[in-house]
Amino acid sequence: MAIQSINPATGAVLETFTETPPEEIERAVEGARAAHLAWRDRPFSERATRMRDAAGLLRARRADLARAMTLEMGKPIVQSEAEIDKCALTCDYYAEHAERFLGIEPRETDAARSYVRYDPIGVVLAVMPWNFPFWQVFRFAAPALMAGNAGVLKHASNVPRCALMIEEIFRDAGFPAGLFRTLLIGSKAVGGLIADRRIAAATLTGSEQAGIRIAERAGHELKKTVLELGGSDPFIVLGDADVDVAAKVAADARLINSGQSCIAAKRFIVVEPVQKLFLDRFTAELGARRMGDPLGRDVDVGPQARVDLRDELHHQVEESIKRGARRVLGGVVPPGPGAFYPPTLLEAVERGMPAFDEETFGPVAAVIRAKDEEDAIELANDSSFGLGASLWTRDLERAEGLAARIEAGSVFVNGAVKSDPRLPFGGIKRSGYGRELSEFGIREFTNIKSVWMAAAGGR
Repeated sequence: MAIQSINPATGAVLETFTETPPEEIERAVEGARAAHLAWRDRPFSERATRMRDAAGLLRARRADLARAMTLEMGKPIVQSEAEIDKCALTCDYYAEHAERFLGIEPRETDAARSYVRYDPIGVVLAVMPWNFPFWQVFRFAAPALMAGNAGVLKHASNVPRCALMIEEIFRDAGFPAGLFRTLLIGSKAVGGLIADRRIAAATLTGSEQAGIRIAERAGHELKKTVLELGGSDPFIVLGDADVDVAAKVAADARLINSGQSCIAAKRFIVVEPVQKLFLDRFTAELGARRMGDPLGRDVDVGPQARVDLRDELHHQVEESIKRGARRVLGGVVPPGPGAFYPPTLLEAVERGMPAFDEETFGPVAAVIRAKDEEDAIELANDSSFGLGASLWTRDLERAEGLAARIEAGSVFVNGAVKSDPRLPFGGIKRSGYGRELSEFGIREFTNIKSVWMAAAGGR
């Protein structure tokens, strides 16, 4: 079966690839297992050298990698370049810190000596999405490989060139042959890979439904999974917030990656005293952002990744309007080629509307009125998702108390939610489970092993 790479800005076919045949899948999995058995015994210093070399290649090839990303999935080119920079930074971060994160930890027990150690578990299958084609992969791969594991990547089918470029980075950086492999395969092949005894665990970043399928199959095989799924992140503006700053950051937070980010702010919950002022400022900020050719360096919003995704987003907007939301800005599919959708603002959004209840994966902002602070927190938590949240107030002591009550994997006060290799990243509820990044992320795919040692002779 052929896999096509299509430019979402024009609809033109960029490249056509042949799906990885079964015999090559078998060789890849066996090769990854063999590479892991040797790699797990290599010292951290050697692993770190290879990972720093990968960071260097990312920086050296930045222009080509970023252009490939923009052409395949439509990300504005400046954001593509920043994504490559972040991948390189994360490779360097784990090269520097992995040994400390996974160091032996002594424990006081009745033994002569006892401790906890972190051992690699084997080959990890990564099922990754198209929206951050490089970052999502390196976010998993840098810690997993530094821990001594191997990786097999099943990337989204609309970014095959990016997927192959990632494998090339690890190969050219001098990692053992076969330690990281890209397979150009469809979703139907994933179940068989999870069932393969040589696959030790799986990680997925993607939709709620994809997460359910992965978790079901992995549960049947009793294999570890980490799932980072969707989000409908609240952006909570309290009465004492700096509304001008909040509105500007709100526009940035909603339009990052042309709105196609799980941690993009989506529900803008504003208390009544500042609701009108915020709406006016937010409308102006969104209206000033430029949509166009993502290769243009002055473009803020590129196309959606696929036409069907754009159409699904538009349906959510139209259905919300039918149920009482008011269109303030955008909300109209532009004429011409490509999967473009303009920055869109809906006001008077309430429970029961797609813009409140569902994840809107594109540049659509839903403004929701809250009576007061308590109502704002209740509205924020009234979601099946729990990935990130942004809270705006000048009272930082108050913010700390409210952050403890917000149901999300991360809370950013007076700032947009973002991932950072120094902080654990992940969600609760239907946004998934497990953590990536920081020391928590690198330990997810290790055997946390207790060792208890009596004195010689058993005394």
